[in-house]
Amino acid sequence: MTEPLPGLFIERLKKIFPQAEADKLLETFLFERPVSFRVNTLKILSETLIPHLESMGLTAEKVPWCPGAFILPREHLRALQKIQAYRDGELYIQSLSSLIPALVLSPVPGESVLDLAAAPGSKTTQMACLMKGAGRLVANDNNRGRFFKLKSTVEAQGIPNVEFSCKPGECFGKQFPGTFDKVLVDAQCSSEGRFRAGEPASWKFWKPAKVREMSRKQKRLLLSGLLALKSGGTLVYSTCTFSPEENESVLDWALRKLDGQAEISTIGFPVPNRVPGILEWEGKEFHPSVRNAVRIIPDREMEGFFVAKMTRGRV
Repeated sequence: MTEPLPGLFIERLKKIFPQAEADKLLETFLFERPVSFRVNTLKILSETLIPHLESMGLTAEKVPWCPGAFILPREHLRALQKIQAYRDGELYIQSLSSLIPALVLSPVPGESVLDLAAAPGSKTTQMACLMKGAGRLVANDNNRGRFFKLKSTVEAQGIPNVEFSCKPGECFGKQFPGTFDKVLVDAQCSSEGRFRAGEPASWKFWKPAKVREMSRKQKRLLLSGLLALKSGGTLVYSTCTFSPEENESVLDWALRKLDGQAEISTIGFPVPNRVPGILEWEGKEFHPSVRNAVRIIPDREMEGFFVAKMTRGRV
C-alpha cells in the first residue's frame, strides 16, 4: 500500500512543530481547498467583475486581508476557466498563500523592482497591479521553458511595465549592485507545502538530498538579491516548503555572510494561521532575528508557506 505521505517527511514535520500542532497540520494534506483568484486591476475593477461573475452563478467570497482577492468553491473551477474574463486576463487564479509575498513587499508606483525567480508570473503580475503599471519591474527566470511561460502570463494580463530577463539569478548582485528599491526572491524549493496525502506524484522528487540542493541554490539567490538592493531597500524571501534548511537556515547564512549589512524585519500581516520562524534545527542555532520570519500554517483555505522581510543596511 502506498504511504499517505513520506515517513521521513512526517518525522521532520514533528520536529519542526509541537506534537499536537503537527498532528493537526498533517490532516491538512487531505483538504480540497477552494479556488482563489485575484482581479487584474490593470484591466478591470472588482466592482465590475464580481457582479458579472455573480450574474453567471459564480458567487465569490472576498478575502478580507487581500484587496481584490476572492475565493470560490472548488467545483466552480472549470466554470471560472471557461468565462471570457478569464481568457482575457481580467482575473488570475492564484493560491491564497502565494499572494502574501508581494503584499509584504508592497511595491508602489514609480519604484524599481526585481522579481528574481519570476516564473510562472503570478507574483510579477500581482506586483504590477500594486504598482498600477508605473515604475520599473524586472522579471527574471533562468529556465527557458519557465521563462516563456512567464512572458505568456504577463502578456495575457496586459502588463505594460515589465522588463524580461533570462539570466542566472545569482548574477544580479554582481552585475547590478545597489540598483533596486525592492526585490522579491520567491525561491524554487522542495514544495512540501503542496504535498497531497495519498498522491505520490506530489512528492516524487522529494528527498533530503533534494532539500540540501535547494538550500544551496537559495542561499546564492538570496545573497544576489540582497546585493542588488539599494541601501535601505527591502527584499522579501519566500518558499512554499517547511524545511528549515530552505527557510531559516538560508536567512541565517545570508545574515552572517553580509555581517550586519542586512536585517530581518517584523511582518505585520493579519492572517491568524501564522507562527514565527524557528531558532534551532538539528543542533544548529539561528540568528535571533530569524524569528521575525513568518511560517504560514496550512488550513482549509491556505497552503503552507514561509515569508521573510529583509532590509539592506548601509555598506
